[in-house]
Amino acid sequence: MNHRTAFSLIELSIVLVILGLLTGGILAGRSLIRASELRAVMTESDRFRTAGHAFRDKYMALPGDMTNATAFWGKNATYCNGHPGVATVSGTCNGDGSGRITSNGGTLNQTVEQLQVWNQLALAGLITGMYSGISGSSVFYVPEVNLPASKLAKASWTWMYVNYLPSGDTWNFAYDVGNRLRIHDHITGGGVLRAEEAWNIDTKLDDGQPGTGKIIGVLRNNCTNASSATDYSTVYRLTSTSLTACSLDWRNAI
Repeated sequence: MNHRTAFSLIELSIVLVILGLLTGGILAGRSLIRASELRAVMTESDRFRTAGHAFRDKYMALPGDMTNATAFWGKNATYCNGHPGVATVSGTCNGDGSGRITSNGGTLNQTVEQLQVWNQLALAGLITGMYSGISGSSVFYVPEVNLPASKLAKASWTWMYVNYLPSGDTWNFAYDVGNRLRIHDHITGGGVLRAEEAWNIDTKLDDGQPGTGKIIGVLRNNCTNASSATDYSTVYRLTSTSLTACSLDWRNAI
């Protein structure tokens, strides 16, 4: 006699249950990892702002903007050869002392206060790592080379003075945000958070509103329901499922 073999309904049910448990475990694991990354964003923001204030108190200047930085840590002879000080491998460049951490419009392969911030905070022993203070040769931001990467996937941190008054733009509310600390996409500078995630961080650290307080929602058109750049009473667009809907600014962070 010929015998045919096949799975019984019980065996198939057991396989389906196992697959369901595995899928559920993977999804739960991803959720836990993401929650850990979001907690890291809050910790990192506190650490960097504390380091910035400690630098200002110790050297009576803003990191990156400091006019006599090369007197403390030597100069980068390639990019700061006109500055005083002895050339060193890990040297830095002086800022202009304007009280504003400025950028150079995204010019590649140049020294810039916006990036010297991280170099000087590290040289002062206030943050870990080593940073070049120089924009990249092919892209402006180079994580872990000229600025620190966040534990949040694909995200980095930047300091920069920005004034979006009087009209703002599609990304930014109309504010003078001062020397702001921003978390953003590590290459493009774009969004790295769901709107719900941005709301969660804002609620825990500030007022939960994207247009008011010390934490401001960035990518205004995607992240919030704002009708204009001066719609400060708006709310986060919590119905959005986009992984890149928002970035966040910490206003006047130093």
